[in-house]
Amino acid sequence: MTLLRLLGRYLRPHWRPIVLVVFFQLVQSVASLYLPTLNADIIDQGVARGDTAYILSTGLWMLGITVVQVAAAITAVYFGAKVAMALGRDLRGAIFHRVGEFSEREVSKFGAPSLITRSTNDVQQVQMLALMTFTLLVSAPILAIGGIVLALHQDLELSWIIAVSVPVLLVSLGAIIVRMVPQFRRMQTRIDTLNRVLREQLTGIRVVRAFVREGIETERFAEANAAVTDSALRAGRLMALMFPTVMLILNVSSVAVIWFGAFRIDEGSMQVGTLIAFLSYLVQILMAVMMATFMAMMIPRASVCADRITEVLETETSVTRPANPMHELRGHGTVELRGASFSYPGAEQPVLRDLDITIEPGQTLAIIGSTGAGKTTLINLLPRLFDATGGQVLVDGVDVRQLDPDLLWSRIGLVPQKPYLFSGTVASNLRYGKPDATDEELWHALEVAQAADFVREMDGGLDAPVAQGGTTVSGGQRQRLAIARALVKRPEIYVFDDSFSALDLATDARLRQALRADVRGATMVIVAQRVSTIVDADQIVVLDDGVIVGRGTHDELLESNETYAEIVSSQLTAEEAA
Repeated sequence: MTLLRLLGRYLRPHWRPIVLVVFFQLVQSVASLYLPTLNADIIDQGVARGDTAYILSTGLWMLGITVVQVAAAITAVYFGAKVAMALGRDLRGAIFHRVGEFSEREVSKFGAPSLITRSTNDVQQVQMLALMTFTLLVSAPILAIGGIVLALHQDLELSWIIAVSVPVLLVSLGAIIVRMVPQFRRMQTRIDTLNRVLREQLTGIRVVRAFVREGIETERFAEANAAVTDSALRAGRLMALMFPTVMLILNVSSVAVIWFGAFRIDEGSMQVGTLIAFLSYLVQILMAVMMATFMAMMIPRASVCADRITEVLETETSVTRPANPMHELRGHGTVELRGASFSYPGAEQPVLRDLDITIEPGQTLAIIGSTGAGKTTLINLLPRLFDATGGQVLVDGVDVRQLDPDLLWSRIGLVPQKPYLFSGTVASNLRYGKPDATDEELWHALEVAQAADFVREMDGGLDAPVAQGGTTVSGGQRQRLAIARALVKRPEIYVFDDSFSALDLATDARLRQALRADVRGATMVIVAQRVSTIVDADQIVVLDDGVIVGRGTHDELLESNETYAEIVSSQLTAEEAA
């Protein structure tokens, strides 16, 4: 069972406090079982005979056992809570590290909303099951077995009531639990959907308002919310049946004990204290079954959550670390693609086919093409966000799949198509690739990226706060800060994935001029939609449907390549019209 394997794996390091939990639960359970016997003795030996001294001495003994029981219960809950919280911490950490190893392919497979749910809500359900196990389930079998033994010791004739009530209780609750499992599975899936809708609406709030879609988005959220509510209500109705069922069987069994016990007392074959003790043990047995049932009520949902957590933990990244990685490169930024191809799983045709490209240090390679030509996919092959499904991608003559990933990533400064800034300050974002960078280095990178002026105007300068995703700055400012972040790192290979699209032509020209002077000797790979951005590139590659259809300088392609000429013509016409 997935749940047991998951718990076994992550609870094993905490075996010492678990042993303490079991020990103290055993102590408090034994104390609970001993109290009804002492109570019976007080009634039969003290009250019936009028022996006040016996009543006082036995009462004090019961009080002492009660103190031990309470202390043991508190200690057991304390250690149980510590273990359960440690389990949640370890599971969240394991999911986080596993997701950190995923390539874009695995992240897209699960989806961000589902990964968030699995690392929060799903982990919480498993953690809560562990907590309840340590506080309830450990003592339940002790109370049930011990209660049966002691009840039989008190009076064997009434044992048939236990033999009937316990199976009836188990069958009744089992029928309810079987129907709860699919409801919990459906609920977790619908929580994923709710998180996805909410995340989209929060991220795209400006688009929603710009297109006056608040009403439609409200209905969309209401549908997802109602779906979760429906599943929760269905599961809740089944859960609501459990405790009335338990109490009905408990009360009927108690009435049966008193009814048939009264006849035995009348016959003189049973004492009043024995009847009270037997009734107490019956209640303890059924309460133990009820505690186990309460756990069984949580197990279906926790089991579903464990399946979802395990699915993430057991998913291997398609970008694997080499068994014997190379930790050193002798070159200084040569990038080469040899017959490189890439296909998504299940796709009928590859996105990229047989690409042969070489770019030397100090040179600039530009990639241009229509939307969907495969430009971003090609860029993602260089830092191994994807692995080529055919051919090779080499850096300084070494296949990137043979390099230590940390070494490869240290050589590359990537500015993605959608620049992302983290919550913090301007300085913390710029130091993301080089934590020990000085303020002088940060300002120099900002000057090159044409971002120094607006940063100086921000309240706090380098210490100005930045919201998650960089929503406190404009799209162009966000792009320039992302470029500055790559410049602070000072890598040997710069990869710009349409990173100048939000800049006006004048800023674009100033930035590229400053960039050429600052990173002279480094390799630059630029993906662009705008011809003016790449007109000075040493080599321009024209992609169309994943295939290279043109290669050369701007002037060469303008004369010899029809696809490139069409792109240039369309943009010049647009610019002239403007």
